[in-house]
Amino acid sequence: MDKGNKTTVEEFILLAFSDLYQLQIPLFFVTLLVYIMCVFGNVIIIFIVRAEPSLHTPMYFFISTLSTLEIIFVSCIIPNLLANLIADKKSISFSGCFIQLFVTATLGTAECYLLAVMAFDRVLAINKPLQYVSIMTQRVCVQLVLLPFILGIINVSIPTGFTAALEFCGPNEINHFFCDFAALQSLACSSPYMSQMVTNSGAIFASGLPFTITVGLYIHIIIIISKIKSAESKQKAFSTCSSHLTVAGLFYITTIIVYAVPKGSQYDRFFALIYTVITPLLNPFIYTFRNKDVKRVLIKSRRLKLCQGSFRY
Repeated sequence: MDKGNKTTVEEFILLAFSDLYQLQIPLFFVTLLVYIMCVFGNVIIIFIVRAEPSLHTPMYFFISTLSTLEIIFVSCIIPNLLANLIADKKSISFSGCFIQLFVTATLGTAECYLLAVMAFDRVLAINKPLQYVSIMTQRVCVQLVLLPFILGIINVSIPTGFTAALEFCGPNEINHFFCDFAALQSLACSSPYMSQMVTNSGAIFASGLPFTITVGLYIHIIIIISKIKSAESKQKAFSTCSSHLTVAGLFYITTIIVYAVPKGSQYDRFFALIYTVITPLLNPFIYTFRNKDVKRVLIKSRRLKLCQGSFRY
């Protein structure tokens, strides 16, 4: 092999669900429906927050940012999966695979830290309600939103660089529906030890640290709420963060399930579907049905339309 060009693989084959011959078409339609609902639901959340002046608050700014992140995340994975399910060609270029790897890993890391930022926002709102508005200015909110993405780019760049530097000279079939670190490292002709060590260290910083911060902040919130004497005030305080707590819990539970399962398991792809498709789909419904402010805006909008319809009639 030419030592000047050790990487001879020009494309990877994403096997996805190619072994489930009879289920690929039904899976295509189910995945397409879920993808449409996911994008539509998150777009609705963004639209409601932007259109309703009463929702122009830091909490809803973070929620709309999370919805935007979810749309980009699923759009980096699902369209390619849909094409894979119905097309004969299941390949992705070498550069395309690493671009997908970098973008999805960056967004995943950013979501972890964004959930921690949202927990911090709730701590301030409950612990310092009088100073909250002066602390959480528009400038501070923008900085807090940009921080997770900056941390994601920095954290993911290093393991992506180490993985791309490996030799890929033979096997190119990935038993997954998107490019992931573990799957790519297992195909390397050279030793992936250093790349795996860097990736594992990055994973601790990407998910372990923000998870610890989020849990710590919510324990602090629970302690603060438990000290409130009024039952009505307790209910009001908890209702302001219950939706976010549900979303954060769902996100971390599915993530732990995906990465706790031994690699190489036949269920890897199905667990990954939960993490990449189902969780982003549920977020808009959680914020819609569990959030009084959003429900109030939806009811107000519906009543306005009914009144306009009656007036025209």
